[in-house]
Amino acid sequence: MRRVVVRKSVIHGKGVFALTGLKAGERILEYKGEIIRWKSAMRRYRDSAETGHTFLFGLSDGRLIDGGRGGNSSRWLNHACNANCETIEIGEKVFIEATRDIAAGEELFIAYALSVDDCNAEETRRLYNCHCGAAECRGTMLAA
Repeated sequence: MRRVVVRKSVIHGKGVFALTGLKAGERILEYKGEIIRWKSAMRRYRDSAETGHTFLFGLSDGRLIDGGRGGNSSRWLNHACNANCETIEIGEKVFIEATRDIAAGEELFIAYALSVDDCNAEETRRLYNCHCGAAECRGTMLAA
């Protein structure tokens, strides 16, 4: 039985939404895609520097999961400062787990904590503005 669906999000583009109620601590998805090195990612996504949009997920060993190649619906998870999901890294795999109960129809969010070169440049910061609308919004998808 499918537990999530991808559809249009009011936050940004597409998003992942619960089809059924999900419980806190429940493992919902695995972030899937091709595992690559930064050099490969830079070649693949050199044009994305203008938009800030990729499906890359950083692993703790410095490699990346490219959800744009062999990925699944998890690549459409949007950022929110008060995310209702978190990522759990186990080896080369990243899982998405609920941090609280999530109602059917609710959008799933993770806190991106992005890291980019030159995060102090105003134009770069603007690419990563947060639009989650939460009262405690930090205003950015970049790491604190």
